Amino acid sequence: MTIKQITENKKQYLDLLLLADEQESMIDRYLEAGDLFALYDEDLKAVCVVAHIDNEVCELKNIAVYSQFHRQGYGKILISHISKHYKNRYRTMLVGTGETPSALSFYQQCGFELSHRIKNFFTDNYDHLMFEEGVQLVDMVYLRKELN
Repeated sequence: MTIKQITENKKQYLDLLLLADEQESMIDRYLEAGDLFALYDEDLKAVCVVAHIDNEVCELKNIAVYSQFHRQGYGKILISHISKHYKNRYRTMLVGTGETPSALSFYQQCGFELSHRIKNFFTDNYDHLMFEEGVQLVDMVYLRKELN
């Protein structure tokens, strides 16, 4: 298993990024400026994008694992890798997600704690209604993880 930081042709990973953020124009807001990491276990299994917020905070903007490889630990391995990678550069990592039990549970298992929410984020910023696990996404729920 290898994790590579991708610096060129980031859009080649769009199919996977769209699994976690289904509107390409939203991905375009952070993809080029963010750091893209790809996890390979024989072939590509998962990607994530981390963006600089300020001198103390970075944000995990996107993490996606191909559906046939869910629940095999790839997402947790990727979060562990980026947490170590950034621990000397940032104090805190944020991640925003929809209010779905599986997503919140996953991030909490990875060491994140509930932080704050942005009301109506999904309804104000996406051009269509979004649903996950049968629930309409409305507010963005932020979690935080201390890196050092």
